[in-house]
Formats: sequence, C-alpha cells, structure tokens
Amino acid sequence: MNSYVLSFQEIDKTKLSMVGGKGANLGELSRLKGILVPEGFCVTTEAYKMITGNNEELNGLLDELLHLRVEDREKVSEVSKKVRMAIERISISKDIAEEIAGYLTKFGEKDAYAVRSSATAEDLPTASFAGQQDTYLNIIGKEAILKHISKCWASLFTERAVIYRLQNGFDHRKIYLSVVVQKMVFPEVSGILFTADPVTSNRKVLSIDASFGLGEALVSGLVNADNYKVLSGKVMDKKISTKKLAIYALKDGGTKEQEIEPEMQNRQALRSEQIFQLEQMGRKIEEHFGCPQDIEWCLAQDTFYIVQSRPITTLYPIPKAKDEENHVYLSVGHQQMMTDPLKPLGMSLMELISFGHRFKAGGRLFVDVTQMLASPDSRKMLLNNMGQHDPLMKDALMTIIERDFIKCLPNDKKEQSDGNSNKLKPPADSRAQIESNPSIVSDLIKKSQRSIEELKQNIQGKSGTDLIDFILEDIQELKRILFDPQSSAVFMAAINASHWINEKMMEWLGEKNAADTLSQSVPNNITSEMGLALLDVADVIRPYPEVIDYLEHVKDNNFLEKIVKFNGGQETRDAILSYLDKYGMRCSGEIDITRPRFSEKPTTLIPMILSNIKSFEPNESNRKFEQGRQKALKKEHELLDRLKQLPDGEQKAKETKGMIDLIRNFIGYREYPKYGMVSRYFVYKQALLKEAEQLVKAGVIREKEDIYYLTFEELREVVGTNKLDYAIIGKRKEEYKLYEKLTPPRVITSDGETPSGEYKRENLPSGAIAGLAVSSGVIEGRARVILNMEDADLEEGDILVTSFTDPSWTPLFVSIKGLVTEVGGLMTHGAVIAREYGLPAVVGVENATKLIKDRQRIRVHGTEGYVEIL
Repeated sequence: MNSYVLSFQEIDKTKLSMVGGKGANLGELSRLKGILVPEGFCVTTEAYKMITGNNEELNGLLDELLHLRVEDREKVSEVSKKVRMAIERISISKDIAEEIAGYLTKFGEKDAYAVRSSATAEDLPTASFAGQQDTYLNIIGKEAILKHISKCWASLFTERAVIYRLQNGFDHRKIYLSVVVQKMVFPEVSGILFTADPVTSNRKVLSIDASFGLGEALVSGLVNADNYKVLSGKVMDKKISTKKLAIYALKDGGTKEQEIEPEMQNRQALRSEQIFQLEQMGRKIEEHFGCPQDIEWCLAQDTFYIVQSRPITTLYPIPKAKDEENHVYLSVGHQQMMTDPLKPLGMSLMELISFGHRFKAGGRLFVDVTQMLASPDSRKMLLNNMGQHDPLMKDALMTIIERDFIKCLPNDKKEQSDGNSNKLKPPADSRAQIESNPSIVSDLIKKSQRSIEELKQNIQGKSGTDLIDFILEDIQELKRILFDPQSSAVFMAAINASHWINEKMMEWLGEKNAADTLSQSVPNNITSEMGLALLDVADVIRPYPEVIDYLEHVKDNNFLEKIVKFNGGQETRDAILSYLDKYGMRCSGEIDITRPRFSEKPTTLIPMILSNIKSFEPNESNRKFEQGRQKALKKEHELLDRLKQLPDGEQKAKETKGMIDLIRNFIGYREYPKYGMVSRYFVYKQALLKEAEQLVKAGVIREKEDIYYLTFEELREVVGTNKLDYAIIGKRKEEYKLYEKLTPPRVITSDGETPSGEYKRENLPSGAIAGLAVSSGVIEGRARVILNMEDADLEEGDILVTSFTDPSWTPLFVSIKGLVTEVGGLMTHGAVIAREYGLPAVVGVENATKLIKDRQRIRVHGTEGYVEIL
C-alpha cells in the first residue's frame, strides 16, 4: 500500500524520495535533542504522482515544456501557467483526503498551519531550490489546507522554478513534490541563521538575521533585518536596522503587513544570550547534517523553534590540510589561466608535473603559501610577485596578513620549510644572466622537438600497465624540459629586460610601458604564429565559394573526409591538416589532458577560418607581422635617439639597446615550453584512448572517455586487473557537473574565507571598471562577451571580453582590436599575445563578463588599466 502521508516522527533522510529535501530535513531535525520543531506531517510524492500521473492534459503540457530552452522565456511563462492551472483543477482523491484529515485531527484540526512545498531536488547538498516553490502561512481548516496543498503541487511549475530546472539540467518529469503541513508558530521574532558567513564564506563565523513578526517579511525582502556576526561565543559585529514593517498572522487565517511602533523600530531584535543560544543550536544542526546550514528559526514566548534547515550550496569547498593550523591557499587555475574544473585524469597529471604538493578542492588545484607568508623574506617576494601579476590576489593576501591569521616564524627559522612551502617558480638559477644570442632559442626548440619525436617513436607498441609506467617515466623527462634552467633563464631574461625598459624609459624619458611596442612581432612565438597561420589557411580557402558554403553548415567533425568532393576541397583539406599537424594538440583549457583538442574537434576552427575569410584580404598574416615588426623597430630607433640627447646618453642608449635585444630575441620563447608540454600531453592522450578502447571491448567501461574520471594511479590498477566499480565513474561525473557551477576563489583560507581583493586606485573616471594594464593603447569598439571560444562570432574591430584566454584563443586575436579578461597577469597568455599583436588590453577585471553586456560600446585603456562603458 502506498503511503500518502507521513508524520515528521516517521521521516528520516532515507525518505528523501517520498518527502523531498525540506521534509526529510524536518524529519531529521525533529529527532535532534535540544532542537524544537513544530509538529507536522508530509503529503508524500506518492500522492503527487497519483494525482498527476494519468492526466492527459497535464502530460501534453509537460511534453511542450520538455522542448523549451531558458531563452524561450515567453513560451516558458505561457506553458508553465497552463500546467499550474491544470494541476489545481485536479480533485484530490478521497483516500488521500481522508489520510490528511486523520493527521489534522491528531495534531489539531482547528489549529493554524503553514503549508510548504518540498521538492525531491530541493534543499540538497548539491542544489538548493530555495524560494522556487510556494509557501502559504496561517491556513486554517481542512478544506483550506487541501486547497493549498493543490496550490503547492502547482507551484512546482512556477516560471522561476521551471527556469531554474532548465538552467541546472533537472528533468521536469523526474522532480516530484511533497507538501509539508506544519503547525504555525506565532513568533515575536524570526529570522535566518547561516552557520557559515554567506558574505566571506568563513566557516567559523555564524551570521544571524533577525526581525520582528513572521519570517516571511525577511525572506521576501520586505524588511531590513538586524545582522549579528558570531564567532565562538562572541558577537564580532552587529548591525541594528530600522525595522519599519512586520508580517503577522490574522485570527481567521492568512497574514497582514503591519507597521512597527516607532519606539520599537530601532530596538535590537535579539538579546545577547538569545544570539548565543542560536549559535549553539546552529552548530548542533550543522554537525548533524555534516555541512554548513541555512536555517529558518522563530522565537515565541522565549523559546526557539526551527522550521527549516538546508545546506548552503554556494560555498566553495576548502582544501584539506593535514593539521588544525591556519592555512592560506592560492588558486593554481588563476595562475594558469584556466579556472574551469579539471577532470580527475587531468588533475592527477597536473599534480605529477608540479613541484611541491598541490591541494584539491572543487575540481581545482591550490597551492599552500602558509609558510611563505610566515617568513618576512618569502612573504615580501610573494607579495611583490603577486603585485606585478595579480594585484587582486595580492590585496586578498594583505587582508589576511593584516589580521595576523598566519603567525610569523622566528627569525632563526624564517628560511626553513616543513614541506608545505611551495615555491611559485623554479629555483633561483633560472634568473641567471644570459647572453643575447638568438641561436640559444633555436637550439632549445630543436631539443624539445627531438624529444617529442623520440616520445612518439618509443610509445609505439606500449600497452597495458607498461604504457602507464612508460608515461609516468616520461613525465620526469617533461618536468626536466619544463624546468630546464637554461630554458627558464631565456624567458626570465626577456621578462626582466621588459621590466628594466619600462622602469628606465619612465625615469629617463617619461614614457610609460615602452616595452609593449618593442614586444610586437618577435620571432619564435609559437602561439602568435598559430593565429597568423590560420589567416594563411583562410587564404587557401577564400577562392572556393563551394567550400565556404559547405563550411558554413558543417557540424560533423569528419568534415575533412567529405570536403574533397568540392572544387578546392583537396586544397582545403591539405591546408587544415597541415595546420592541425603543427597546432592540433591545442584547445581551450589545454592544461587538462581530457579536453578535446583541435585535431579531435576540428569544427572548433571553422568559425575562425570563416571570420578570417570575411574580414581580411589575402596575405594578411605577413602584413600584420611586418606592421608589428616595423612599429617595434621604429620605437627602438625613437627611444635610442632620444636617449642619446640626455646626459650620459651614449651609455644609456647602449644599455637600452642590449635590453631591447634581449626582448626581441627571447620574449617569443616565453610561449614555447607550454607548447612542448601540450604536445607531449596529446601523445599521451592518443595512447591512453587506444588503451581505453580495449577496456570498452572488455566491458570494464562503457565509453573510452570514462577513463577521464580516473586518476593515473587508478587507471593503472584498472588496466592491470580489468576490474572497476563503475559507480565511481557515475559519481565523479555528477561531482564534475557540480564543480562546473562553482566559481573558484583566487585565495581561500582553511576557515573557508575567500577575500576577493580590490584595486587600490585613485583618479579613475566615474563608472570606470579597474583592472591590470598589460598592453598599452586606448581603443573604443563593440564588446563581444564570449565565454566559449566556439561561440565566437567576431568582426574586425570588436573588443573581446571573456573570463580567461589560453593559447587556443590566439586565432581570435587577429580579428579583435582590444582585450578584457577577468583573470590574468602581465606575463599570462592574453597579455603576451596582446602586446605582440599591438592590442590594448586590461586583464584581472573582476566580473567583466557580467558588468559588460554583449555588443555594448566600451573604451579600453590598456596603458592605465581600466575600462569604460560608453
């Protein structure tokens, strides 16, 4: 027999599918000693299924909803309304109504009740549907309660609830609704308790909002509430608001807004002892559920009642330390220009090539800088480094330092490390002086190419655990190449020369960021060459209209096999394959080995090729490169001529010429080590996917991409045993979906606090958005806000606004006139390529993709580091 109604005492977390998240949590809370929950019951999802399951009108409308997207707002609104009306028209069957009436008799049929929705995807650790369905307060009498139960069922299809499910990938047909019917409490004060600070994310600080009357006024935003910040039995901060309105219950049912008497409006809603009582209750509830909670409470006759508790789903997970000490972590993704989550295989490879331990949280990697911050010398080095490369990260660290969160090491220990210290760059010999000889770069590139060719030869024929062991061994060769002192010395010499030029030209000539122009069109920049090479591909295709028409409609990644039937098809195929042979290992987010490469998904290139055909004349790549080279040469001559007019001018010009040569000869190589790394990644990946095909044939995994959800160590075990608990793959796929919704912080502490940092800038124009100046010049144009490279539809003269770029985005740079990113520093990809292409650029612009709307006109001040919306 189906259970249509369950009392709270009959409910625990195992009944989630029957009573939804809210109902299950109330059942758990009602069993907690010292926690008072008003009596009540849940009308289960079985009742909802029975009522709605066989209704033809409703099923037809749900079919319509199934095919709608978030963008179809008008249609979503229209169909959702019809669904709600259809549900409210369905009569509640006699057996369900009688069961509900029995519980009302038990708890008091003349009493007032709150009738609340509880969906099966609501109030879960991974998704909070707070406010998506309806709540009705002070409902009296059986008929009124039955009517409002139907209204709750219908509220599963409010427009906001439907949109939320569409955004989060929930199937409308697989979400069921239970209804909570709970005895009303008529409080003097009510509010919300967060067991972690929702503003700072600090897990040790509780945040309490409190106002007079029913909590509905606070939840709906009708009133400003008092706010108390509490830490370990102390009120750290409090804000007493002017509380002008409250919602109170009416005697015969329903509620009303009422003005609060003037003398009460500024009175503190809770006494200190009541605040601390709430703190203790909050910690007990948090401990029971095992994660920070968002708790609704009310205070009646000096007694606290809990009417709801749900997980706080917006908090970023904390990296796990091995001790209880304070720790500070920096995001590796912000330094690598890839803040998306990594799949387990990609993450384990990143860990294998790193020096020092990395900490995992939310599908990203973090580095522990606690020991560096504890030592005055290393702290200064770290802050100077961050000040140049990510001022927001530096400011966030300063916030932590100023609070004495990290204890300073005694002077005699300041150079020691317990193994948790993580150097942010290779050893100091990478900064050694180096002769400005272009052949050094040529030799390094040839050595890298030889090593990759040897890898391709040696990996042939390897399979099973031998393959995994071979790759693990070759990773040591990859690390040797990546952190080769000579290789590091080359690009560090160029970086130091750029800093020297900017500093001295400002001091001697009053010229700002002179190195930007000197960095244009340098030799041996594999990344900028990639962008120019795609212009050459466009030149090959441009004379063939049939091919262009075909490419405009292509969606199949096997298009290169079919294109040869058109006039010019063979030439097109050869040109694209030649491009892929050199650059096909690249892709967006390329530091994650699991991401699809250009060679695996060549359709990624098509929009960029078509844009190049439309926007440029033949031979544009040579023209662009030569224009940049001439600008750099002109700037060099101009600077040297002006310097010679100064006191000691000949000596200053000689020193400057030496530094310019270092920039011109070496700065292009800055991009090569990463190219070598992703080239190796692609060789590994191709071999691993062949091994995965064998696992599919053996029935160990269902698709070869399943190996992306295993670490290298786990993959070796699976390959060796041909055994795998496939539930692990499903679990990690779900975790990855959750991680995709999280925004990683630049800095996070062991308390969970995520200080965001601010730019300390004065004299900015009103309304300007501050960032880090990385490539000089001022440009106005149309902003194109693009989050996915494949969605790029750029015209020449557009300004690209995005969250981050990596080398795979370079082909887009040939079409744009300016760049704005949310993440980045002076020597990260976007900045380096913007300078080489002569594009004004500002990076590290917090929330740029939200503050700037697509197609708005903006002005980018690449010299001063800010953006204006026009």
